[in-house]
Amino acid sequence: MDTPAALSALAALSHDSRLAAFRRLVQAGGEGLSVGELREYLDLAPATLSAHLNVLRAAELVEDQREGRTIRVRANYMQMNALLAYLTENCCAGDADCGPVPACKPRKTVARR
Repeated sequence: MDTPAALSALAALSHDSRLAAFRRLVQAGGEGLSVGELREYLDLAPATLSAHLNVLRAAELVEDQREGRTIRVRANYMQMNALLAYLTENCCAGDADCGPVPACKPRKTVARR
């Protein structure tokens, strides 16, 4: 990850609703949540959530997929891990007792019917 991408991701996460949305999607794992489930959890107006998701999408922190009439949103773990790696790249000046957080790997998703 380069500095402009890190700044974009950090700026996207700098709003309380976007941070809450991203954290909830990380907790949801690889299956993600429908936009409706996320909206219900955050208790936001649909247009407000849509605007926040657009900011997170622009920073490549979330991805979505249409499933019929439903849009499912997922955290982009590769981008999240790249941001963590960028932030901890020179952690503790290379001290062996200090190391970056291990990468997060979502559980495998089960095909939805």
